[in-house]
Amino acid sequence: MFVLVLAGPTAVGKSDLALGLAQELGGEILTADSMQVYKLMDIGTAKPSPEERSLVPHHLLDLIYPDTPFSVAQYAEEFHRTVAAMAGRGGLPIVAGGTGLYIRAAIRPFLFPEAGRQAGLRESLQAEAEIVGPAGLHAALAKVDAPAAARIHPHDTRRVIRALEVYRATGKPISVLQRESGQDSPYKPIYVCLTRDREELYQRIDARAGQMLQAGFLAEVRDLLAAGYGSHLPPMRGLGYRELASHLTGKSSLPEAMDRLKQRTRNYAKRQLTWFRHEPDVNWLNLSLLTREKAKEEILRLLAGRWESSSNN
Repeated sequence: MFVLVLAGPTAVGKSDLALGLAQELGGEILTADSMQVYKLMDIGTAKPSPEERSLVPHHLLDLIYPDTPFSVAQYAEEFHRTVAAMAGRGGLPIVAGGTGLYIRAAIRPFLFPEAGRQAGLRESLQAEAEIVGPAGLHAALAKVDAPAAARIHPHDTRRVIRALEVYRATGKPISVLQRESGQDSPYKPIYVCLTRDREELYQRIDARAGQMLQAGFLAEVRDLLAAGYGSHLPPMRGLGYRELASHLTGKSSLPEAMDRLKQRTRNYAKRQLTWFRHEPDVNWLNLSLLTREKAKEEILRLLAGRWESSSNN
């Protein structure tokens, strides 16, 4: 089954392009965003509006409340169930989002977190991290699994620990196990990553932060805190939520919180681009060089080429 993937950094324009393509192709949108799965978190996660959802079916939004644990394995299960239901309707699944791990788990064979678990090993690695620091731990990973080290940022200690945990428990690099795990994917992905020139992307990130504030982001965070969803919860540490919660609890001014939000978002966009550069078979489109219509035409050309190639085999 063909699946169109529209990935890319935050604020690049994925949702708008996905909506236009879905309308033209009779497709349905499956969101690949680790924050949009949470109910009550709408403005800060840039969920599609009710009007946009009325134009095209959207899936994998508002699955759980912020205090409910959610894993990439659960996301993949929901994804497969949704695509199976779509098959009977004949629509093209359009995956749109910036959470690279969710996309990978959905469309490719994937090693889920249960693999490589061994009692006490993670705690030992955490203690090791405190001694050698993030750089030292990342160097240890690079010695045994260079592909994984290339994908994981040196300061992403949680994922570095996970990769080392798998290697020390199984004797195999996590990058190898991920390639070997599962059967061949049932999907034929046409993978498109959208990007923009850096300064334009940063301007869009800053502008969107201001738009969110005007749309009521501060009130959204205030309501979440009042409902008992404290800053200790993982989703409440997401972009913007942590900064505005800090302001609401008197730890920072609003301008300081907004400046930190913009900087964190820029840093996140860099990490997203790094992730997608390591994904195989990605077609890159720079939206700084293409109009929306030209970008749609290029994606439609890619789709037509894949369908033609498949029918000839």
